[in-house]
Amino acid sequence: MRIWLDGEVKIMEALRKEALYTIEDIYKLPDGERAELIDGQIYYMAPPSWKHQRISGKLHQQIANYIDSNNGQCEVLAAPFAVFLNDDDKNYFEPDISVICDISKLDEKGCHGAPDWIIEIVSPSSKPRDYLTKLFKYRTAGVREYWIVDPGKDMTTVYSFEHDTVEQYDFDEDVPVGIYESLTIKIE
Repeated sequence: MRIWLDGEVKIMEALRKEALYTIEDIYKLPDGERAELIDGQIYYMAPPSWKHQRISGKLHQQIANYIDSNNGQCEVLAAPFAVFLNDDDKNYFEPDISVICDISKLDEKGCHGAPDWIIEIVSPSSKPRDYLTKLFKYRTAGVREYWIVDPGKDMTTVYSFEHDTVEQYDFDEDVPVGIYESLTIKIE
């Protein structure tokens, strides 16, 4: 017979309730249901708003046009597109926009390793993950540049992990792209 102290019982109950999920669980989601997996926890994603999609589409278009007009080798991909930052089955991301310059990281399932540039467009439900969790994950995985586009604030925050800088821009300002010397983007 075991006698548990009250605190130990609560800890054991909490451990039993907190399941860890894997990428296999993401693939089992019903068609049309989107989620990200961060350290074994599933975060369901609400459908994006019209404004979110408009910003995403325009950013993708500008970046793709720049790459094409400069005969670039990078790929720009919009969500839903899987990014496997770590070599594990506990993390699965779908950034709004990913720019990958090392094409060997790409296969039919997604990008295996850090994209060069990631853009996340903030929605009310994703704000804490975009500003905190993903910032840490992207930096430690080797992403070179991370943009947080916040339609609620009409502001873009640019993290250049290569240069260890953080800059903020209003939507009516030209935002320089760190991985491309001659590209600036205005988000209006």
